[in-house]
Amino acid sequence: MTCVAPTRASASVRPSRITALLPAHNEAGTIRAAIAAFRSQTRPPDAIVVIADNSTDETEQIARGEDVDVYPTRGNADKKAGALNQVLQILLPELDDDDVVLVQDADSLLDPPFIEEAMKRLADPRYGAVGGVFRGDAHRGFVAPLQRNEYARYARDVARLRGRCLVVTGTAALFRVATLRRISEAPVSGVLPRGDGQGGVYDTTVLTEDDEISFAIMHLGYGIISPSACTLVTETMPTWGALWDQRLRWKRGAVENCVQYGLTRITWRYWGRQLLGMLGVLVTLLCVATVVIAIVSASFEVHPVWFALTGVFIIERVVTVRYRGWKQMLAAATMYELVLDGFLQLVQRKAYLDAVTRRRRRW
Repeated sequence: MTCVAPTRASASVRPSRITALLPAHNEAGTIRAAIAAFRSQTRPPDAIVVIADNSTDETEQIARGEDVDVYPTRGNADKKAGALNQVLQILLPELDDDDVVLVQDADSLLDPPFIEEAMKRLADPRYGAVGGVFRGDAHRGFVAPLQRNEYARYARDVARLRGRCLVVTGTAALFRVATLRRISEAPVSGVLPRGDGQGGVYDTTVLTEDDEISFAIMHLGYGIISPSACTLVTETMPTWGALWDQRLRWKRGAVENCVQYGLTRITWRYWGRQLLGMLGVLVTLLCVATVVIAIVSASFEVHPVWFALTGVFIIERVVTVRYRGWKQMLAAATMYELVLDGFLQLVQRKAYLDAVTRRRRRW
């Protein structure tokens, strides 16, 4: 790999250099578009590095034809986190503290103002990372539109909170080099959990490196933000099976990250969300059991209060997808998204069970 970057000795007063890292495993179908989106930025990155990680398709060859730096991983068994660590180990010593690293999934496409808007926020020393607000791609079928609605609601919530977020998204995020150096050093010195004990930026022992690095950044005293102006498109899962695997990893990873860091001034909110999630699972089971018993015993009847609550729920579903247009608002009024809600409840239960029983991970 040729990572062209000035050394600290050669740095005078100059703008921050931005290096974009694109970890890619079998992304031949999207890698060219992801690179093109970098070059279409109103503030393009100064260098683009494609990390070709154990690909069996033409990802690496396509990237080499796009006139970018390409780094094939060597002996990496730790997926995205391990691939990034290999490159960052080479790259960070060659960059200044004020330089910036952009990490983006190869199945995502940045909108043109993304980097420029993110750099405005990263200029504030309070922030250690700036993430994005994503919307789903154009996959057809029944599963993908459910995810697009879900992402639209997330974007709405983040906009209403002025960019405040729980996790800096792994789809695309910018980090100041000084922050990444501190993250790499902190586990070795005992400031952060040791993780794999190797001192890399990303902890390779976790399922959700996005959650873990967000915890690390906040425990080091920085904030994280996802400005509504930093938008991008990301891949939706095309099947229920793929969605199950993705969300099971996310949800179990979130639980294990909380356990890893313990109860702190940062994690108490995340523990609270886990407790609410557990309560939601129990309430759902109780409601289903109550309905089944009522039907079996022939004592089932609908009270007016349930009509009122259902009406409130329908209004909430409709209003929160208005960014996607009137057609999606009409569809949401049918409550067809209850299918996804039930599905995610099942995933949540499985995640808790796997975490408690320490079931062997498959990712």
